[in-house]
Amino acid sequence: MNGNNGGANQYRQMQIKTASKPQILLMLYEAAIQNLKKAQEALEKKDLATKGVCIGKAHDIVNELTATLNFEVGGAVARDLERLYNFCTEQLVKANIENSVDCLKAVQKTLETLLEGWRAAVIQVNKESAGKPTGTSG
Repeated sequence: MNGNNGGANQYRQMQIKTASKPQILLMLYEAAIQNLKKAQEALEKKDLATKGVCIGKAHDIVNELTATLNFEVGGAVARDLERLYNFCTEQLVKANIENSVDCLKAVQKTLETLLEGWRAAVIQVNKESAGKPTGTSG
């Protein structure tokens, strides 16, 4: 089992190393959402240790998303995202302290909505990039 997990970890590391910035962004959202789901399952099973670990991982990801905001380029959108990320952080802390599934669900819904929007944006950018000729001059 350990060898299999090692292979999965190597594969995941390779995915991250070869991913574009938009792909990494999507992976971060997906990982945060997975950890929120695991935290909810752990709460239902009264497994507080696992709940804490999973909330911690989701919290770290939200912090990373917040830290990478570019307010000069993003302007109002970056400020809006910062407010949403701050909401998520507050709810994660509350969920951890109060063992609240509702707080976890609120964060999950917020991140799923953002993920859906980012996926659509990435698809649109990829379509636009595919339509542009490459290597031509004039």
